[in-house]
Amino acid sequence: MNKSILTNLIAATILALGWGLQNDFVMMIGLFALSGALTNWLAVHMLFEKVPGLVGSGVIPNRFEAFKEAIKILMMEQFFTQENIDRFVSGGNSSSKLNLGSVIQKVDLSPSFDKLVEVIMNSSFGSMLGMFGGVEALTPLKEPFILSMKESIIEITEKEEFHQLLQSEIDQPEMMADIRAKVAEIIDARLEELTPQLVKEMVQQMIQEHLGWLVVWGGVFGGVIGLFSAIIINIR
Repeated sequence: MNKSILTNLIAATILALGWGLQNDFVMMIGLFALSGALTNWLAVHMLFEKVPGLVGSGVIPNRFEAFKEAIKILMMEQFFTQENIDRFVSGGNSSSKLNLGSVIQKVDLSPSFDKLVEVIMNSSFGSMLGMFGGVEALTPLKEPFILSMKESIIEITEKEEFHQLLQSEIDQPEMMADIRAKVAEIIDARLEELTPQLVKEMVQQMIQEHLGWLVVWGGVFGGVIGLFSAIIINIR
C-alpha cells in the first residue's frame, strides 16, 4: 500500500481508538499524527496537482517552460561546454583520439571510382581502352580500388599531423560556436516533444517514493507532539 495512505489510515485509526476509549493520550497522539500526515500529504500533492483556492499549487505543471529551460541550461553549461567538446574531440591522450575508421568503412566510395573511370575515358587513354572493352575493362578494378582508398584514408586520419590539423580547425571560435549551436538545436527539438503531463509524470516518478517519507515522518512527529501536548495538559 502507498506509504502516505497507510500513514493516514494508521493515524485515523489511533484517533478513532482514543475517541472510543475516551483516552486523551491516545486521542491526542492520533489527532496530531493525522494532522501532520495530512498536511504533508497535501503539500506533496500540491507539487503536482492544481488545487482550487490554494495559491502556489501545481507548481511543476505551472513552471513547465522554466523546467525545460533549466534542463537546457544544465545540459549546455555542464555537459556541452567548449572545454568538454574540445576534450571529446582531442581525446586528451593518444589512446582516446577521435577514431574515424569505422565511419570511413561505411562510406560508399563507388562515386569516386565512377569519377576516376570518367576521367580516364575522357583522356587520351579512352580510345585505347575502347579497344579492350572500354568501361567494362575497368569494372574488375572497382572493389580493389575502393578497398585501397579506404585503407589509405584511414591511414591518413590516424596520423598525428591529421589530428593536429583537425584540432586546429575545431579550435577556431566560429567552429566551436557552430558545434554548440547544433547541440542546442538538438536539445531544443527534444524538449519540444515534452508535454506538461509528461514532465509531471517524469518528476513524480523520480521523487514520489522519497516524498512519501515526508508523510510518514509528518505522522510520526505529529504523534510525538500530540503525546507531549497531552502530558503537558494533564500536568496542568
